[in-house]
Amino acid sequence: MKVWSLIARTVETQGSCALVSVVRAEGSVPREEGARMVVTANGFHGTIGGGTLEWKALAEAQRLLGKGTQVKMLTQSLGPDLGQCCGGRMTLAIESFDAASLAQAKDLAAREQAGPFTLANRLPGIVENFGERRRAVLVFGAGHVGRALILSLAPLPFDVTWADPRPEAFPGAMPQNVTGFAGDPLDVLAATPEGALAVIMSHSHALDLSIADAALRNPAIAHVGLIGSATKRARFERRLVQAGVDKSRVAAMICPIGIGGIRSKLPAAIAVSVVAQLITLDEALSASASHGMLSARNAG
Repeated sequence: MKVWSLIARTVETQGSCALVSVVRAEGSVPREEGARMVVTANGFHGTIGGGTLEWKALAEAQRLLGKGTQVKMLTQSLGPDLGQCCGGRMTLAIESFDAASLAQAKDLAAREQAGPFTLANRLPGIVENFGERRRAVLVFGAGHVGRALILSLAPLPFDVTWADPRPEAFPGAMPQNVTGFAGDPLDVLAATPEGALAVIMSHSHALDLSIADAALRNPAIAHVGLIGSATKRARFERRLVQAGVDKSRVAAMICPIGIGGIRSKLPAAIAVSVVAQLITLDEALSASASHGMLSARNAG
């Protein structure tokens, strides 16, 4: 969620809104520091974890609407104060915005659009991170499973490129985080960002093999997944190795794709399984990158 873009747009159209941010999270809590929701007179966008805490925060935020720009800090122990089963403690910043804060909101919206950034002491003593670091996901194939996968990816923080050489295979509208590409799928692979995840499920086994070959040779692609059976995997492994693809990359290819335990072959069920796997892979890559940066700082 682009927080400042939403705040600026809401202030322009409705006159005011509020921002609820988790600025401190201790122990067992439903959301992490940096979780946010934007509150309007008619509802809200985002979540700080639901339950009694969220309803209380919503009420406090809506009480501030139309009363100028102000900030209220709210600290709650979830068990003793609210009767929630979580044993943690959370501090929220609840801020209201109106026309007087529109220029600042627009400035921050422009920064957010350019990429992730950090603010120190906008709220006294608090460091805030805005903007999303979104993993690139390449989906090859616009068949039944491909369409179901795109819908499942729509609400998630991924930048999706959806490739199929058949222009007529794409629907008339796509989610905001999806870019359709109806040319040669190999052109998508040539321009992929570092750390991308590739999922191959085209209408042709020959095309699947060609895409898998190019994807596995591209070091920018962190993981390559292929729809299919164990038999398809064995055939592809043999042909890819014979074609000179690095054996370790071939061995790491994910086929069949998706998490275990789901037996349904419904496109929507396969899509859920694949999305769960993509989230797991993304979190592992992000954790590894964070650990690497921490190690580098300590070494320096």
